[in-house]
Amino acid sequence: MKILVIEDEQKVASFIKRGLEELSYEVELAYDGFTGERLALSRPYDVILLDIIIPAVNGIELCKVIKQKRPDMPVLMLTALGTTEDKVMGFEAGADDYLLKPFEFAELVARIKALSRRSKAAGTSGTTVLKLADLQLDIDKKIAVRSGKEINLTAKEFMLLEYFMRNKGRVIARAELAEKVWDVTFDTGTNVVEVYINILRKKIDREFEPKLLHTRIGLGYILSQQT
Repeated sequence: MKILVIEDEQKVASFIKRGLEELSYEVELAYDGFTGERLALSRPYDVILLDIIIPAVNGIELCKVIKQKRPDMPVLMLTALGTTEDKVMGFEAGADDYLLKPFEFAELVARIKALSRRSKAAGTSGTTVLKLADLQLDIDKKIAVRSGKEINLTAKEFMLLEYFMRNKGRVIARAELAEKVWDVTFDTGTNVVEVYINILRKKIDREFEPKLLHTRIGLGYILSQQT
């Protein structure tokens, strides 16, 4: 597996590189946004580890560029910025996962493996277009359409909607969404799940009928034509 680490703290970058190479990963380092962008857009990587506060181009803007040009490349934000707003900003930029510093190295490795598995599974996922009522989700093209109108979704919003579409008609608990969409080790103590549910509901339901994304108080959420 080939990993790109974009991290300006050289001690942290070297620690990550040394640990991953001991596990037979191939690791390249970039200490600023410009170098990170050049490498990310010119070479194939299985996962990118990206700090937010880096010189030249910050991690949020860099993530947007990477995801715009290479949307299938998994990006793991690795940062000390840990508020719900910070996390939402990272996911809105297209990040696939978010890990706070300081971190346990074993958890970092687990998340890297999870992102790699998820990326490979997406490449062999079988069904190309998922449908419910007038809502369509093209898995290959990463496009959501309702009533003929394309809906602009971030990478994380798309992943959340895909999970609902693959489990339509079933009540899904908040903890399950946190595990399946944000990875098993995601911090379920924050309200990021609720924030994303509200964002997704506005995008797929506010201008359309019937409403599809419903809350089951005390149980979770369900994507269904039935209220």
